[in-house]
Amino acid sequence: MTAADNFAALGMVLPPPPAPKGVYKPLLIVDRFVYVSGHGPVLPDGSLLHGKAGVDVNADGAKLAAQQVGLTILSTLVSQLGSLNRIKRVIKVLGMVNATPEFGTHPHVINGCSELFAKIWGPENGIGVRSAVGMGSLPDNITVEIEAIFELSD
Repeated sequence: MTAADNFAALGMVLPPPPAPKGVYKPLLIVDRFVYVSGHGPVLPDGSLLHGKAGVDVNADGAKLAAQQVGLTILSTLVSQLGSLNRIKRVIKVLGMVNATPEFGTHPHVINGCSELFAKIWGPENGIGVRSAVGMGSLPDNITVEIEAIFELSD
């Protein structure tokens, strides 16, 4: 099955691809690599998930926000590339969690995005290298922001 088939089998809905809220491109292709700018958790109606992990949102709620960020990244990929099948593999994910200083389960949170990508591209190509870090704040008080690097298919 293709990446697009795998996504369709999940029965999930992509949110609208977000327009840049600053001076940057949503993604940039350099050689065979697709660099995706930081994305937030956009819902299908275009609204954002807000809240700080450890005070407004628990770890599982933040993980769902990270999954929603993954869906938002997929939306940008589809809108810019035409299909998820243009992506060969996930290279790197950088996940940033809006969290209190005491919150310590950042990797659990970012698994929301990583597990989604693994379901789409499989365990070999859907899991890349990763960082999961805490931030004192994120734009618009969103719960999670994620940027990613992908490799294009031949």
